[in-house]
Amino acid sequence: MIPPCLFRIACALLLAFAALSAGAADFKLTDSEGKVHRLGDYRGNWVIVNFWATWCPPCLEEIPDLVVIAESRKDVQVFGVAMEFQDSKQVLQFAEGMFVNYPIVLGDRKTADQVGKVAGLPTTFIYDRQGKLAVRHVGKITCKQIECLLDRKM
Repeated sequence: MIPPCLFRIACALLLAFAALSAGAADFKLTDSEGKVHRLGDYRGNWVIVNFWATWCPPCLEEIPDLVVIAESRKDVQVFGVAMEFQDSKQVLQFAEGMFVNYPIVLGDRKTADQVGKVAGLPTTFIYDRQGKLAVRHVGKITCKQIECLLDRKM
């Protein structure tokens, strides 16, 4: 029979090993067209998840830069998660008017909690090619900042 203290240590080690081998937390986002996206589906690529709102000026300022990244970097998948909105149709029309070329997710607190702590808008999460969180950025992010990060972390 295994002594209880050794059993607890073994269980703790197994849990720690499982957490390490799992790598990154996987999340599931369903875009406005009903397509389900999982972080694990994009292994080998960078993944950018940007939380924004139509009423947020810094959010709106960074959308053109995210459009450029989505268009110019084939090794990057961008997702825009719209938060705190009244009318989903208005959000989608707004995104279309901003020429958004990446999937839009109509999000809520539950959506945000899957990805990470969203303390304010905009908040951007960047996951590396292995699906591990590389950066959590609160506030406006620019194309130049993203490019520097991707080039540095490659």
